[in-house]
Amino acid sequence: MLARKNYLTLLLAAALPLMVPSVQAETKSVKMVVTAAFVSDKGVPVYEDLAKYFSKKLGWDVKIVSGLSYSEADDMLDKGVIQIGYVCGLPYVHKFAEGKYELLAVPVMGMKNGAFADAKGYEDAPGKYYSYTIVRKDSPIKSWADMKGKTYAFNDMGSNSGYNLPRAKLVSVGAKGWNYFSKVVVSGSHEESIRLVARGMVDASSVDSLVLDYDRMIKDADALNVKIIEHLGPAGAPPVVISKKADPSIKQALQEVMVNMHKDPEGKKILDKAMVARFDSPSDENYDDIRNYEQEAKSAGFVDYKK
Repeated sequence: MLARKNYLTLLLAAALPLMVPSVQAETKSVKMVVTAAFVSDKGVPVYEDLAKYFSKKLGWDVKIVSGLSYSEADDMLDKGVIQIGYVCGLPYVHKFAEGKYELLAVPVMGMKNGAFADAKGYEDAPGKYYSYTIVRKDSPIKSWADMKGKTYAFNDMGSNSGYNLPRAKLVSVGAKGWNYFSKVVVSGSHEESIRLVARGMVDASSVDSLVLDYDRMIKDADALNVKIIEHLGPAGAPPVVISKKADPSIKQALQEVMVNMHKDPEGKKILDKAMVARFDSPSDENYDDIRNYEQEAKSAGFVDYKK
């Protein structure tokens, strides 16, 4: 009987490592989807640096997912397949209203007045950004009045800076639809809109200020061949959101790391690369201006773009 007891004890000891969850099994796996939010498509390495920083600070496996359209990113966040998103403010306000997204953090941009001759800084508008109306550097176009009857590009109907703010501007000049222009091109991205303008393929566009700022900083040739003729906005800067289907503990832990990141030399170095001063705690009211711009167009009976 004693021998049998010893045998069972040895068998239990051998099985114990299989019964105790490994550290790897307990490690949270978090996916973050990135669209052209506070850096351009060329800034994906910056997002990867952020993911590595969060992994290190939290002991999680944080991965970046890129190359998705706005609608694809929204769908994956809706389903909880991806937990965190760097998204545009317009999809955020829609998904917040549907109860599918929550704010995680708001980026406060670090670019100062005077960084570029034709661009405003963000020190007077923390948590905000602009839609830059751009034309080719040698273009004679100086205003939206000059743009009437010209060719125009926007990136996506789900974009605040590319669609919502220009739509509100069209309402302010008395236009009822996109027929204000002789031709409208849907480019698919802010960077493609910049390229189309820079290379003379369309006369004008309106793009995310953070995308153009970043591409100018890295001296992208197309970004350097356009000029800003008007700032639309300001409006709530592209936020960091979390899916409602994500583990609630992810929100609390990641939010704490993000809002303190600028106080850590390693974190600040990454933020500087993204031209971000810091992340602020969530404030849904920061996005009321986006809602107001959208409502203005609806109230005016503006006819949305149809392919």
